[in-house]
Amino acid sequence: MICPVPCSHKRASIACSRAARSDPKTARHPTVACYRPQVGAALIYVSFGTLRRCIATQPFAVVDGIAVIEVAGTLVHRGAWIGQSSGLTSYEGIAAQLQAALADPGVRGIALDIDSFGGEVAGAFDLADRIRAARAQKPVHAFVAEHALSAGYVLASQADRIVLPRTGAVGSIGVVALHTDMSGAMDQKGIAVTLIHAGSHKIDANPYQPLPEAVHDQMQRELEVVRFLFAETVAAGRGDRLTHASALATEAAVFRGADAIAAGLADDLADPVTAFHAFATAPRGTNSPSRKGPQMTATPTDTPNPAPVAAPSAALPAVAVAPATPEPPVHAAAPVTATMTAEAVRTEAAEVAQVCAQAARLGVTIDAADAVTRGLKPEALRARVLADLAAQSDAAGIIATAPAAAAKESPIVAAAKKTATDAKR
Repeated sequence: MICPVPCSHKRASIACSRAARSDPKTARHPTVACYRPQVGAALIYVSFGTLRRCIATQPFAVVDGIAVIEVAGTLVHRGAWIGQSSGLTSYEGIAAQLQAALADPGVRGIALDIDSFGGEVAGAFDLADRIRAARAQKPVHAFVAEHALSAGYVLASQADRIVLPRTGAVGSIGVVALHTDMSGAMDQKGIAVTLIHAGSHKIDANPYQPLPEAVHDQMQRELEVVRFLFAETVAAGRGDRLTHASALATEAAVFRGADAIAAGLADDLADPVTAFHAFATAPRGTNSPSRKGPQMTATPTDTPNPAPVAAPSAALPAVAVAPATPEPPVHAAAPVTATMTAEAVRTEAAEVAQVCAQAARLGVTIDAADAVTRGLKPEALRARVLADLAAQSDAAGIIATAPAAAAKESPIVAAAKKTATDAKR
C-alpha cells in the first residue's frame, strides 16, 4: 500500500518490493510500488453457467448467491470505479461493493478474488476493519489467485478463511518508503533548484537534496508505527491462527503454498476455482458468535470416527456417564475478579481455544468464543469433552455389539421348568 504524505516525492508503501524491482519503469516512480495486470473474477466463475451480473443494480458478479469482489492490481485509496482496465483497484470501490453485498438479501456469502502485490497505506486498515465486521453478517472467504501480498494480505487476512493454490504467495507484512535524490543528476545538467519555504520541516525528504539523517530516522520511526498497526490488524483478522507477535516475526517475508499454511498465514491449499465451487454450493450459512464469523459448511461425509478413549489422563478428570444419562451441565465460572490480570485472562482464553480445537479433532463441537464469553473454565470444558466421548463410545457399543449368549441357564428358569415337569407327572 502506498501512503501519500504532504510531499509527493515521499511515499510510504506496504507493497511487495520485489514487484517494484522487477519493473524498472515502476521502480522509477515512487508513487507506484508495483503493477500487475488483473486476472479478474473470471478466475473464479469462468466454469459456472450460473453467473449473474446485474450491472444496473450491482457492482459485482453473483454466482450461486455468492458475491465476487475483485481485489487486483495496485491498491489505491480513492477512485470508486477504477478497475481492471487501469491496473488499479481502490479501497473506496471495494468498500462500496462490500456494503452492497451485505445489503443484498440475495447474497448469502462474499468471495474476495485477490491478486495483488499491495498498494497504499491510506484507507487500507479502515477497509480491513469493514471486511472483518462483515463476517458477523455473512461468511467471507478470500481466494488468492495468485498473490495477496502486503496491502493485499491486509484485506485477505480479514476473511473467515484464506485459500491459495500451491504456487500462491501471501504475506509481506511490512512497509517501504522511497526517497529519490535527484541532486547529482541535476548538477550534471546544470539545473539548480531553490526551495523557498516557511516551516523547518516543510521540505523534509524533498528530491532535490540528499536525505538528512534526522529526516531518515523520522521516516523510519513512522514506518515502524505503520508496521505495528499492520501486524495488529492482521492478528485481529486471523485470531489465534496468526498472532501479533508472529506477524511481526515474519519480518515481511513472503510465504508460498504449504509454507503459508504452516506459518498460519492461510487456511487451505486448493485450486481457487474448485474451492470457490465448494463455497458456493455449501448450504446457507448461519450467523455464529465465533471469531471466525458465519460459516457455510456442509455435513462432512468422509470424516473418520474418533478413536475410542481408553482412559482419561491426569489432565482430563474422569467422568462416568451411562448411555441414557443426559449431558452434564457445564457450570460457568465465577466472574473474573479484579485481581485477575489481563494477561491471565488472555492465557485462559487461549487455553479454552486449545481445548475446543482438540475437541473438534475428536468430533466434539464446542464454540470457543461462546465458552470464553460465558466464562467457562478449561477444566469444565475437558469434563464436557470426556462426557460426550463416553456417551458416543457407549452408543457405538450398543449399536455394534449383539447380546452375548448366556453361558448357563438361569437357576430361576431351571427351577420353573422342573416344577412344570413334576406337575405333569
